[in-house]
Amino acid sequence: MSRRRSLHPEEFEVWQQVARTARALPGREAPKAPARPPVTPPPGTAPTAQRRTALPADFAIGQGSNRRPGHDLALPMGEALKSAPVTMDKRQFMRLSRGQLAPEARIDLHGMTLAEAQGALTGFIADAWTRGLRLVLVITGKGRRGDDPGPIPRRTGALRHEAPLWLRRPPLAPMILDLRPAHRRHGGDGALYVYLRRRR
Repeated sequence: MSRRRSLHPEEFEVWQQVARTARALPGREAPKAPARPPVTPPPGTAPTAQRRTALPADFAIGQGSNRRPGHDLALPMGEALKSAPVTMDKRQFMRLSRGQLAPEARIDLHGMTLAEAQGALTGFIADAWTRGLRLVLVITGKGRRGDDPGPIPRRTGALRHEAPLWLRRPPLAPMILDLRPAHRRHGGDGALYVYLRRRR
């Protein structure tokens, strides 16, 4: 014998539609509609009244955000590179951090779009690695913020943020041993040292 269960709200609505069109057989009474089931919210959700009271008292629809546009929450690229583990020779790293190693080649990405800069950088690094160079300098510039940041925040110095990401991805990543921010004499925060692997 099957147990009776209460109807879900959707089932109750279907039952009401059927009951409205059903006619009783001769000598019999029309079936009685079951009691309307109580509407219970799904587990983990609060009733509407409770959800409404959870909103901040001073919030209004259409109210602007208090956050300033253009705020960049990412760690500055210089700090991110300085905190990365050292993968090159320690003695060379110490000389590099003091600005005592001179780059064997350099590329300046100033004035290029991101697409142009990525293509130029890829060709430059591949050529330097093929020639057996070990230390090259990539000049990205520090970047400047435009007068109108617009509704979508933009990074200050897109090239400065994107160039290290390009260098850490294929096809360039296998050619590179380490990335470091340049010393003041070679451009400081506006440039990168790229220490290349030896060709095998």
